[in-house]
Amino acid sequence: MAGRTLLHPHEHFDRMFFRNLTLFRFAPSIANDLKDMDARLAAHPLKPVGPLELFSRGFVSPFGRGEEGMAHRVGAAALATLGGEDKLLPSAVVNQALAEKLDAISQREGRRPGGRERKRIKDEVLTDLLPRAFARPSRLNGYLDLANGWVVIDSASRKAAEGYVSALREAFGSFPALPANAESSPRALMTAWIAGEPLPEGFELGDECELRDPADTRVLVKAQRHDLGCEEVREHLKAGKQAFRVGMVFEERLSFVLGEDLVIRKLKFLDSVTEQLEQDNAADARAELDAVFALMSGELARLLGRLEKELSLTAAEA
Repeated sequence: MAGRTLLHPHEHFDRMFFRNLTLFRFAPSIANDLKDMDARLAAHPLKPVGPLELFSRGFVSPFGRGEEGMAHRVGAAALATLGGEDKLLPSAVVNQALAEKLDAISQREGRRPGGRERKRIKDEVLTDLLPRAFARPSRLNGYLDLANGWVVIDSASRKAAEGYVSALREAFGSFPALPANAESSPRALMTAWIAGEPLPEGFELGDECELRDPADTRVLVKAQRHDLGCEEVREHLKAGKQAFRVGMVFEERLSFVLGEDLVIRKLKFLDSVTEQLEQDNAADARAELDAVFALMSGELARLLGRLEKELSLTAAEA
């Protein structure tokens, strides 16, 4: 792993390098239906969360606050950012206010409210507290690979990724995208690679893994900054544990942790990739984002194409 450090040559847009990937598939044949993507997303912008709402979701410009353009396309890749506002209302605050109201009723009427009445009172407490709660902003980046039928979302959370795809469906009216799925068992393949079977060309093991007992997944072993080919790791495999996550390096350009759930975590773009940005003299912020996004989406298209082949990932049907 010597010499594979992550560089940050353009820190202003370093956030554009995705760190985790949750993947969905769609049929590339529907790409023509998404030509007016910018207009459709613009019709579903992020609105301020209402006084009595817990959250709000909508699309924002990938270029930042106050900028125009909801979708940014470079080649076959179209970037879109889902914005959010979530009310911060800690359960401790709600419970304290509820307890005070219940105590007041108990002292005034000499009784404790029952379950149905308690629920009504709690709803009243929420109605009272929500308008005064702070709203926390969030941004979730993702892009559509229109040539190869991928939705690539910068999150390891399945729930957050599902929310992103749901927002696309709402904007497009219809968007038949499904979570990435493999015909072969990723767990079996990763376990075999650690056990010593040859890896596909261009791939090599990283320095971390997570092994679990399939009969009781609470029994686990985590190895970090470790030689995965050592006897110690293989002894755990002989004892029946299997690889649920494995660190990998692809063509000395990308490093990541592949999960049996097909989520890619801890993604890093290595020196041989990021050095290209050092040589690029972008004229302005938009040109810089173009360079970063074009580089990232191109590298990931190659990686996902290989994973599709080696893991027998299923393609979406038209």
